[in-house]
Amino acid sequence: MRYTKIILRSGDEAMAKKRRKTNKRYGTQLGGIIAIIFAAALYLYRGGYLDEWVHPQEGVQISAQTTSDNQLDKKAYAALAKLNFASGDKPIVQVNNGKSTLSTAAWKTERIDYGNLDHLNRTTTDTAYLSRKNLGKSDGRPSQDWTPTGWHYNHGSVDIYNRGHLIAYTLTFNINQDGQYEQGTEGSSDNPKNLGTQSAYSNQVLMQIYEGKVRSALASGKKMIYQVTTVFRGDELMPRGYWLQGLATDSSVNFNVYIFNVQPGYQFNYANGSSSRASGMHVDESDLEN
Repeated sequence: MRYTKIILRSGDEAMAKKRRKTNKRYGTQLGGIIAIIFAAALYLYRGGYLDEWVHPQEGVQISAQTTSDNQLDKKAYAALAKLNFASGDKPIVQVNNGKSTLSTAAWKTERIDYGNLDHLNRTTTDTAYLSRKNLGKSDGRPSQDWTPTGWHYNHGSVDIYNRGHLIAYTLTFNINQDGQYEQGTEGSSDNPKNLGTQSAYSNQVLMQIYEGKVRSALASGKKMIYQVTTVFRGDELMPRGYWLQGLATDSSVNFNVYIFNVQPGYQFNYANGSSSRASGMHVDESDLEN
């Protein structure tokens, strides 16, 4: 009888041990599955494949108000700062249906109102009142030493970071560092109030479209007001985008757009400006102007 009891206990212990091994194996397998799912989700997110679900951007409608002295519309700024770019989105958003809210009455003489750096040393808004006198050439421009917030040096064969001028260098001749007209002054190359950390794509492709409109207008003898604002979200150090407005005094040139500060094939951490490769990150250029 004792012998029978001992056998039964041994069997119970064996079964319990077997169950523990099975549960441990299942737990290990489940942990592995969860780790694989997490790694896959992280890869898709970093690659930009989930952006259209994580950051949907549909029917963007942002209006803006006109002020007599061309001060920034803070509500419009706040709305722009909330916009997220999803891979496959268009890189330019029309603000106020593409119509500028600048006042031509403020054009008195050639000058640039350089906005002061904010409490984090970030650029703000520059408003330029320009004529043909302010056109120059980019050949032989001085070097840039100022390090804007969020700046990272380029490494490798692909340059993705630019020290981007708010008001293009070629539009700032005969205007001194304080923004006042001064005959013979070279363009603004290294003015801290006129430089932001900008992606090469945003600077060399997107922004060129509108800088070209301004240059063409000035070359034909028109007078222009051109305003550029770096748009930051919270305390981030790299701009989420650039808000551009342009208006000729005869209204023949008129635009109001927001340009995302993005780079195809890369993802930015706007908090500090760092970047990582993201092969799934691309832009829709179907409606870009030439």
